[in-house]
Amino acid sequence: MANKPSIPKGTRDFSPTEMLRRKYIFSTIERVFQKYGFLPLETPAMENLETLTGKYGEEGDRLIFRIQERGRTFESGVAKAVAAGEGDPKRTSDQVRQQTASEGLRYDLTVPFARYVVQNQNEITFPFKRYQIQPVWRADKPQKGRYREFYQCDADVIGSTSLISEVELVQLFDDVFTALGLHVVVKINDRKVLSGIAEVSGQPEKVVDIVTAIDKLDKIGREKVEEEMRTKGVSDEAIKGIAPLFELKGTWSEQRPQLEKWLSASPTALHGLKDLAFTFDAVGPMKSAILEFDPTLARGLDYYTGAIFEVKAAEGTMPGSICGGGRYDDLTGIFGLKNMSGVGISFGADRIYDVLLETNKFPAELGGSTKLLFANFGAAEAMHCLKLLRQVREAGIAAELYPDHVKMAKQFKYADDKGIAYVAIIGENELKQGIVTVKDMKTGEQKAVKQEELIATIQA
Repeated sequence: MANKPSIPKGTRDFSPTEMLRRKYIFSTIERVFQKYGFLPLETPAMENLETLTGKYGEEGDRLIFRIQERGRTFESGVAKAVAAGEGDPKRTSDQVRQQTASEGLRYDLTVPFARYVVQNQNEITFPFKRYQIQPVWRADKPQKGRYREFYQCDADVIGSTSLISEVELVQLFDDVFTALGLHVVVKINDRKVLSGIAEVSGQPEKVVDIVTAIDKLDKIGREKVEEEMRTKGVSDEAIKGIAPLFELKGTWSEQRPQLEKWLSASPTALHGLKDLAFTFDAVGPMKSAILEFDPTLARGLDYYTGAIFEVKAAEGTMPGSICGGGRYDDLTGIFGLKNMSGVGISFGADRIYDVLLETNKFPAELGGSTKLLFANFGAAEAMHCLKLLRQVREAGIAAELYPDHVKMAKQFKYADDKGIAYVAIIGENELKQGIVTVKDMKTGEQKAVKQEELIATIQA
């Protein structure tokens, strides 16, 4: 007996109904991107490993899917290394995995974007505003809301240090989720504030370890965060110095004076607080989003240097963020192009899909599906319907002819199952009289119309 086919864990098939919903999300986001002046871009699914590694921190690097070099098998590499006495099989397998891979699947869209900018810097007009909607891959442990293959919808502005870009990206979040009918919370912080916290703790050299641990606060709690910091070499005295961070409560306007007092010895932190104040003041009233300062928001990616964003749904049970992003002052410098500041955001389309589905926020009719079905009463009637079918389609109506001459009950069921709004019935009598009987599949009502009135009837 043949094995039942399956797909890799952390991936999904998408049915026609699901695809219509996904396209609704993508087209909504894309419309807003274009409204804000962003231009489309695509990059390859795979990048050279040297392009990807070292940009996401130690944890991120472990989640990159590596592509084995052509002509060298992983198993033979391990066997040869072990036979040569180069180590135990488990450790050697990790070494060989690294050695036999020179490319990897992209982990996100930002690093490939930075690589593209460096390669094409002489043809680009700066500031460069691009959007990109493509899949990314992460060798993560699959769980609810976390997939190993998923789409990101990114918008980035590169070539400007102006905080107006941050303001517009917050407004862009609001416009997208207003269009999708979803209420969200846009959380914001600044890495300069977090760097200042590391400074006043007395261990500024441990900023990455401190920030990476703080980023997990909502997932593992304060005790585990402090424990992780200790394992990374952060002293108890430094951890004590960070303690006021965990005690902060209230709104941005309430927290700001507390932070300015606590971090007064750090010019870096005060700079970050000033930038945050500008963003809060300039964003203005929002429609579907609430802008909220989160002092523990850190995001683990090493390349963020200024503002950092995270968006969480205010509806449904999605535990994590559905969007994220931030300012990176010198990402392109890694590739040789210095002093090219950028800021970008990313929409997690798969997570947004799950939230919209759970909260029943998808429109009942998404378009793209058949609106009119011509019933099939036999060869002569079908030939006549084919002529009308072309006219209907040329009028912009999605329509089809049932291909087989079968019982009407089966054809009506087909229309019901596909959500087709109308069925055009042209039997022997209708053919003789030059009329069409149109059945509304939602109400069950039927009415006869002249053939030349069919298009107007369906468009009404």
